[in-house]
Formats: sequence, C-alpha cells, structure tokens
Amino acid sequence: MSVKVLVADNSALVRERLVALVSELETIDLVGQAGDAGETLGCVDRFSPDVVILDSRTIDRNGLQVLKKIKAGKTAPVVIVLSTDPYPQYREMCRQLGADFFLDKDTEFDRVNKVLGTLGYERSTAYPRGHNASQRYSEE
Repeated sequence: MSVKVLVADNSALVRERLVALVSELETIDLVGQAGDAGETLGCVDRFSPDVVILDSRTIDRNGLQVLKKIKAGKTAPVVIVLSTDPYPQYREMCRQLGADFFLDKDTEFDRVNKVLGTLGYERSTAYPRGHNASQRYSEE
C-alpha cells in the first residue's frame, strides 16, 4: 500500500528537492505539488493525501493558518512541517495546531524520508488515516 504525499512549499527549488527526496521511496505516491496556500488547500481537497509536507511560510498566507485549515478537515492527513524557524515556541505552536512532525529545513531536511518510511510501514499495517500515532516522532 502506498502513501499519498503532497509537497507544499513556496520555493520551486525546495519543492524540486523534496520531490527528488521522496521519490526515492517505493511506498510513496506523489499526488501533487503546491506553491501557495490556495494551491495547497485545493490539492488537499482534490487529492486527499495521507501526508502533507508543508512549508511553515507561504507566499500569500502564514503556513500556520494553512496547517490549522488542513487539520480541521474530517480526514486530516499527517502533516510534516518544514521550517527555517526551529525555535521551541514555534515548534510548540505547530504541535498545538496539529503538526505531526516538525523538521528544521536547515538541519533536518534529510529526515523527511525517515519519517515517510515509517509512515508507510505504519499505514500498511495498523494505523488508519488521520491517526496521530506519528506524534512521538515530532519531538526527536
């Protein structure tokens, strides 16, 4: 069973890097890419991804507002927040808004595949869509 992933980042270069990174995993089905808040929310509605890799900042809206809207849905996907603001208070704010994972773009970018690999295993075995078992990884 594959994990449907949406990549959302306002930088085309970062999106390209993320697409290349996640494409290395056999269990990943990249369903879309988005460059701003409207595209991100539209893609979430259209593709119902299992996972959204979300930039904490977008061109037209604060990424935290997008996170909040994504998590307010009936079948909210797992959200991996990538941020250049790794401060503890920001990390905590993301957690409170529903982020399942919070990774520093500068130092933890390559951990995306580790997280996705684990989610692929969990989803194919025991955890239904929207289950927050992945929370344990956000503090690592």
